[in-house]
Amino acid sequence: MDERRSHTERHRLARRLSDAVSTLADAATPLVLVDLDAFDANAGDLAHRAAGTPIRVASKSLRVPALLERVLARDGFSGVLAYSLREALWLADRQVSDDIVLGYPTVDRGALRQLLSDETARAAITLMVDDPAHLDLVDEQRRSAGVAASTTEVPVRVAIDIDAGLRLGRSHVGPKRSPLHDPSEVMRFARHVVDRPGFALVGVMTYEGQVAGVPDDVPNQRAKSMVVRRLKSASMAQLADRRGTIARELSAVVDLEFWNGGGSGSIEATAADEAVTEVAAGSGLLVPTLFDHYQSFEPRPAAFYGLPVVRRPADGIVTVAGGGFVASGPAGKDRAPTPWAPPGLHLTGLEGAGEVQTPLTGPGVPELSIGDWVWFRHAKSGELAEHTNVVHLVSGDAVVDTVPSYRGLGCAW
Repeated sequence: MDERRSHTERHRLARRLSDAVSTLADAATPLVLVDLDAFDANAGDLAHRAAGTPIRVASKSLRVPALLERVLARDGFSGVLAYSLREALWLADRQVSDDIVLGYPTVDRGALRQLLSDETARAAITLMVDDPAHLDLVDEQRRSAGVAASTTEVPVRVAIDIDAGLRLGRSHVGPKRSPLHDPSEVMRFARHVVDRPGFALVGVMTYEGQVAGVPDDVPNQRAKSMVVRRLKSASMAQLADRRGTIARELSAVVDLEFWNGGGSGSIEATAADEAVTEVAAGSGLLVPTLFDHYQSFEPRPAAFYGLPVVRRPADGIVTVAGGGFVASGPAGKDRAPTPWAPPGLHLTGLEGAGEVQTPLTGPGVPELSIGDWVWFRHAKSGELAEHTNVVHLVSGDAVVDTVPSYRGLGCAW
């Protein structure tokens, strides 16, 4: 998108969002909005890119039950990738989904006891494991409850998390997740799981975060982006070979229900792998700023938060209330929120995004008056919902619904 077109569209967005919230009886800040038109368009784009491969929705990238239910109601989306066992139990209890895979191992003893006491939950939830200690912990909770694994009517469903990183000699490129990398390591652990009473090995996960979560078409970083794309290509080629080998060897031991892989930034490449039966996605629905610069798709930002201008401390500067929502991950400018609409606004170098106030500079400042809204984008999807009890859903230039976030429902995971 050329700069002039972007400038015009961001002016229109500022007017549209400000018009939408003008009818709210209570515009408490931070005023978090999700543009349903963009959200639905992003969902359609994800499904198109998946080309028929089912998409499991990563709940940590939404953290708003109404949005989770909205996307699960669409063709092409099936099941939830949860980030906490207590969250998974909550979703199963409220029948948001009967197919919930935990994206990470859990050592939450209380939640495991709850899972073991509920056959319906055990049938709906799959734990993620990559170490015998994860299974030992489940059996420990069984023993404390006086239940023998061999008499359990519904076994505990588990999936194996396999490292999907790129190995270049001694170097490892990718998230530091599972210790299981080589096929021999995976098979040794898989046989251990299959031989344990009370467990059912139903799936595998290979999350190539070094492909799905890294921008590869960043303005003014042409050389770096080219290197990133080459690393991604090498990673996918190496992973396809390893997935194929592991899939063939596993098929002699167990019939898997699913093989999960990928993320919003790698859907096409992951879905093309014959071993993969489903892909995961979540950030591509809301499109935070860290997902702006990918060759694989054009972003449609769908999540915003509004902060009002509260003073003008000097010429060329306005100050908005609050807004210091810095994203997790390595500290850097890319983790800071971005003043997005109206255009022409920037954080200051000395204060940045502050806890109780955020000064802004730039050519857009003269257009702002005290009381005007400035609309920000967060750097990471889902984390914004931790800062609000409610999310206002916008279609066109109107707020069509106001729904609770996990936080607004009293849930902290």
